[in-house]
Amino acid sequence: MDDNHTLRENMLALILGSALVSLGVIFFNQVGLLTGGTAGLAIFLTKTTSFSFGQIFFALNLPFYILSVTRMGWRFTINTFVAVTIVSLAVDHLYHVIQISSINPFYAAALGGGLIGMGMLVIFRHKMSLGGFNILALFLQERFGIRAGKVQMALDCSIVIMSLFIVNIELILLSVLGAVVTNLILAMNHKPGRYQPQVAS
Repeated sequence: MDDNHTLRENMLALILGSALVSLGVIFFNQVGLLTGGTAGLAIFLTKTTSFSFGQIFFALNLPFYILSVTRMGWRFTINTFVAVTIVSLAVDHLYHVIQISSINPFYAAALGGGLIGMGMLVIFRHKMSLGGFNILALFLQERFGIRAGKVQMALDCSIVIMSLFIVNIELILLSVLGAVVTNLILAMNHKPGRYQPQVAS
């Protein structure tokens, strides 16, 4: 996986990061919020089709693996595939062990967005992603130095705006809040070169 971390550290990051993202998505789903990226698109499509989040999220990511293999390499792609699979399965099946009967929508937006952001940050730092727009964001950061958080925020807000057609304005505003929280965490903490070793002069 990541040469800067041991296999144990990478596996822990993969499981923990995916679990945090899954829990954040569950919070969003509980109150009808949306998010950005392929996860947001998957939530959007669950409202208009009979497929589950996990099924749609897994399928939406398939085309992006081509970009991942050609630009980011096989190791990154395999790691990402595993992370996407974990999130897809977890969101669809965590209700067997976690049941949320009631949660304030504002709290769900803030905490859910924070959980997703922290989960993505853990995954990104170990040279993995959650596929889809994450791959595009990381590619642009690696290739052109554009912060992944800024790219992700632009894409996320676009998905949320699309959702104006299916949810009310209050939920849209809360969804935007969740997206902002997620991407502020990424923009402030995942910067190009921050984790590269410094060469002594």
